[in-house]
Amino acid sequence: MLPSVVPPSPADFSPLPPLTVIIGGARSGKSRLAEQIIRVSGAARATYVATAQAWDDEMAARIAMHRERRSGFWRTIEEPLELSTLLPRVNPGEPVLVDCLTLWLTNQMLADPPRDIEFAIDGLRDALAGTYAPVVLVSNEVGLGIVPDSMLGRSFRDQAGRLNQVVSEAADRVIFVAAGVPLILKNIPSDPSRTRNSPSS
Repeated sequence: MLPSVVPPSPADFSPLPPLTVIIGGARSGKSRLAEQIIRVSGAARATYVATAQAWDDEMAARIAMHRERRSGFWRTIEEPLELSTLLPRVNPGEPVLVDCLTLWLTNQMLADPPRDIEFAIDGLRDALAGTYAPVVLVSNEVGLGIVPDSMLGRSFRDQAGRLNQVVSEAADRVIFVAAGVPLILKNIPSDPSRTRNSPSS
């Protein structure tokens, strides 16, 4: 007989550690979970960093759907490329949700002129270390499906895998979301000496 397994609720993820990474497939519920765990964290306000660009009508509709779901609790910043510049400058102590890293990577790879992707990923990792607020990153897991049939697609899959590994290694907590159910992959107990509360801490 299988033991009972009750998935954690959003409140179970409080308090927020310095860095949380939430990964999952498309329409898995990862963005909704990210919003919920910040909403129940006790914060009065939070910053929502949206990385999407409306390349077509479908993406414009997705952006509109996410905007409708957000309330006045969120201060929205649209930043498709320069996360490494933005994150260290957010309000100390105010939770930050970045949704999502996969689109940020897409923007990096399609930028004109071309960008050094490994340099951008390493720069993001370094910026997170210097961010004085709890950060929740949302990212897609794209390596569980078929092998892409184009060189660009395979390169994107590989870079997305590296990106997820880099931020997950730096994270205090990593959550995988499947069918709306969160699965905890990593959870480092809170250490007050590691909390990035202010630049002087």
